[in-house]
Amino acid sequence: MIKALSEDLRNKISAGEVVENPASIVKELLENSLDAGSSEIMIVVEKGGHQTIQVRDNGIGISSDELPASVMRFHTSKIQTLEDLFSIQTLGFRGEALASIASVSEILIKSNLKGNDGASLLVVGGTHNGVEPAPRINGTEITIRDLFYNTPVRKKFLKTPRTELRKVVDIVRRYGLAYPEVAFKLIADGREIFNLKSEKLEERIDHLLDPTYSKNLLPLNVTKGDYSFSGFVGNLNLIRSRPGEQYVFLNRRFIKDRLMNRAVYNAYESLVKRGEYPFFVINLVLPNDQADVNVHPMKLEVRFKDEWRLFNVLKHVVSDALGSILQTAPGFNTSFEFPTDDNNRFFGIPDNVSNKNIPLEIQQEKIQLVESDSSFHPNNNLQRAKEYVSQLAEASLNNKDAISTENIWQVHKKYIISEINSGLVIIDQHVAHERVLYEEALEAFESTSMASQTLLFPETLSFSPDDFDALLDVLPYLEKIGFKIKKQDQGTIRIDAIPSEMSIGNEKNVIREILDNFLKDQKKYSSFQEGLAAMFACKAAVKAGDVLVKEEMKELVNRLFSTKHPYYCPHGRPIIVQMSLDELDGRFERH
Repeated sequence: MIKALSEDLRNKISAGEVVENPASIVKELLENSLDAGSSEIMIVVEKGGHQTIQVRDNGIGISSDELPASVMRFHTSKIQTLEDLFSIQTLGFRGEALASIASVSEILIKSNLKGNDGASLLVVGGTHNGVEPAPRINGTEITIRDLFYNTPVRKKFLKTPRTELRKVVDIVRRYGLAYPEVAFKLIADGREIFNLKSEKLEERIDHLLDPTYSKNLLPLNVTKGDYSFSGFVGNLNLIRSRPGEQYVFLNRRFIKDRLMNRAVYNAYESLVKRGEYPFFVINLVLPNDQADVNVHPMKLEVRFKDEWRLFNVLKHVVSDALGSILQTAPGFNTSFEFPTDDNNRFFGIPDNVSNKNIPLEIQQEKIQLVESDSSFHPNNNLQRAKEYVSQLAEASLNNKDAISTENIWQVHKKYIISEINSGLVIIDQHVAHERVLYEEALEAFESTSMASQTLLFPETLSFSPDDFDALLDVLPYLEKIGFKIKKQDQGTIRIDAIPSEMSIGNEKNVIREILDNFLKDQKKYSSFQEGLAAMFACKAAVKAGDVLVKEEMKELVNRLFSTKHPYYCPHGRPIIVQMSLDELDGRFERH
């Protein structure tokens, strides 16, 4: 029964504004539906929720005489006493959501208890004219229209319908993962986004994210006394370049807990690089009195009584699951050979590659070797590279060195080394190729497209609804840089051709990483094209570990010095480092 909370209990509730955007409304309505024991829930949104939001379920329903109380603040059926607040067993409990929604929109509630007649209540701007009879629906249907019609300032801060829809999709995905036994349907502007039947968690992951995910999952299942961890972590095939696929649930409530996330990240520490994020869906089952969920207005943060015990157990559980794919560091390579492979896999090299020396103006007294720095951070890259280039620019015009493309070697499948009169130059093969591809991509956006290579066997890729929506924005630009892509079914594309510079077999990872990095870093670039070009160049360039034959190295050096800025990559990392002969002599104590 819906009752008013006491004044004392109201004061102890961490109350706050629950209506921020359409996604926050969908969240509150879904929680009400799940608390009502629903096994089927349908969500309908129009224009990203700007125009209409509707949630319909087959839960226990609301009686006609309780409908007015359902939109009154601090009225709820979920807690009644202070003791209830410290042992919350439902997703919602504050009695604020419907009241907050009703105050900034037009809301129509239709409902009935099982076996009773239906009733409806129309609330506009927080006021209503009483309960009206309605057809029986065996559950509850709530429709919200004209969100923020009476608060234009708040409405102004809503994002585009497409952006707001992505947030709604993410909310539905969270509850879909937490409740795989519940059927969810999401319809946006007449288009079916999700149609999920009751299923196992691994099947639900495939349907919500990608059909290939279940093949790359590692199960978790451990019980320690009165608590347990269950779910899945992804193997290395599910590593992404942006966060967003990390799901931790406390008693099936989605939470954002840094310590729990850190426990998982620590387990992956030797397997992923900085800026990479593993996939995981983990449900922690804990007695209700062992955690406080009443600490955040959006109920996303919690406080655990014994958080470090949970941290250590989760870390070990994930480490055990990853045991089969843990890798040891490669041994020290005491020798290297000049590659003799005549197949030029990375570059389209003409038969008559120029053997001329490449000029490089360097003042040896002013340039110092850049030492390896584990603390090297992307935010510092550009400034450090600019300082380095500034030193190069100040070099004396009368003291010119030249890179010899005849005396050229690859070291550790990572660096290109060549003699100059004053010592050695070291070129990072990845960032050098990255600079080349970046400038060529920018030129392609402004003129003709880059060259393509047709795939003998076209690749089909599937995407989650929100990722696919974002992909449609970048498709014209992907085609400019050499991809030939056809849209197939909703959420699916076929890749017929890839850029000629890109190695075959890597197209799936490149497109996914371009999309990930675009969604994560697009605000860092001055233009859409620059950001996309930088991401493509980074992901398509030769990598550390790729063997280059001599002709490929010569071609790369020639192309590098035909670019506008050969000294640093689009992300600001230096490309060229010099070690002077004097420094070499000093290290060998030649005085």
